[in-house]
Amino acid sequence: MAQYDVLVTGSSGHLGHALMITLPSLGFTPIGIDILASATTTCVCSVTDQEIIAEILQKHPIKHILHTATLHKPHVESHTKDDFVQTNIAGTLVLLEEATKLGNQLESFVFFSTTSAFGSALSPKPSSPAAWIDETVTPIPKNIYGVTKVAAEDICQLFHKQHKLPILVLRTSRFFPEQDDDEDRRNSMEDDNLKVLEMAYRRCDIKDIVSATVCAMSKARQIGWSKYIISAPPPFSNDAETLAALDRNPEEVINRVAPEAAAVFREKGWKYLDRMDRVYDSSKAVRELGWEPEYTFSRTIERISRGEDWRSDLVGIVGKKGYHSVSHGVYTA
Repeated sequence: MAQYDVLVTGSSGHLGHALMITLPSLGFTPIGIDILASATTTCVCSVTDQEIIAEILQKHPIKHILHTATLHKPHVESHTKDDFVQTNIAGTLVLLEEATKLGNQLESFVFFSTTSAFGSALSPKPSSPAAWIDETVTPIPKNIYGVTKVAAEDICQLFHKQHKLPILVLRTSRFFPEQDDDEDRRNSMEDDNLKVLEMAYRRCDIKDIVSATVCAMSKARQIGWSKYIISAPPPFSNDAETLAALDRNPEEVINRVAPEAAAVFREKGWKYLDRMDRVYDSSKAVRELGWEPEYTFSRTIERISRGEDWRSDLVGIVGKKGYHSVSHGVYTA
């Protein structure tokens, strides 16, 4: 019987899939659990099934728990609030309770949260400067998805305080390949055009999220507890003039900080956004985790100018997953 050293929850989803196929090349032997059967799921079960979770952790020398399983924002339309509480909060609690029984064997518990948790803090009114979003910003959740993710983060912090579990929270920005869930944004420009612009302020390539995860796995014991925004490093500076300009004329700012973008946009006939309302700052993860994101906005523009795919190969390998059958099937974070 295989001896697994990493437990990946949500292994049939985008990030879980990416982790399951990448970790073996880094010397890990992951076991994946999900409620959906797939090529990357070893055991079909729910994270709320404490008996199965306990059995996995008792039978295998698990050193790392990577908790990606969650109900997402699109599920707000297709699932009840109790469904969100059970999956996002109770499921996390089950994993944490069983993780405490591993003692010093556990090297990391990585909880994947979302920049959506910041909620209303992300959307200053028009004619207001763009919001600079770093880990000091207080979340103001605006739906059950955000509420349950913040609550799960708090439970993680509680278990670190009470049991000294090495827990790091990664708040990831957009990385799903599905189209935007906002109809106006979907209709405003080509999908690639929109996603490339998002790389400047609110998107991350899934390969970089995987690399941030590996950094978190190696640093968790040393750090103990912390939260990190995981998003492509923004090309913008955090000053009043820049943030005000992003509200009224993002094209001007982009052409100043990444002048090579203008030619690429002209050649492709791409548009610029009328407004950028927030900027995700991932510098803490770069600084403390030793994370080195490869897919930055500038490098994205360079790849496009050379006629290359601006996404990593991992994006294509993982592909689109879709959602619950009655959901609209698009995703935002």
